[in-house]
Amino acid sequence: QVHLVESGGGLVQPGGSLRLSCVASGRTFSVYAMGWFRQAPGKEREFVGFIRWSGGNTYYADSVKGRFTISRDNTNSTVYLQMNSLKPEDSAVYSCAAARYWYSGNVYYTSTSKYDFWGQGTRVTVSS
Repeated sequence: QVHLVESGGGLVQPGGSLRLSCVASGRTFSVYAMGWFRQAPGKEREFVGFIRWSGGNTYYADSVKGRFTISRDNTNSTVYLQMNSLKPEDSAVYSCAAARYWYSGNVYYTSTSKYDFWGQGTRVTVSS
């Protein structure tokens, strides 16, 4: 089992920044990738980006590319989501997820079905 806890959400004005954290505990050695997803009210869960645990390669949704950055701290089993130039449409509950299987193609990690463990989520509201 892998336990994930997100933090860092809150209220921010448009154009502002936030950094979310996701701390993993448990059998973290079994994790190949960590993803970030978001879900706005009345909408389906949406892929934001992911990072491969080994190597640190990242991949982002077009909607956040150039504004969001995912990084990791292997020592502390923590993944970060740095969000800049935030827009009202970025408002959502953000969740991190851990994948136990390795896939060569980035596209596989854009699907919620490829993740085995999920955090509870942290709410981000972008509003003036």
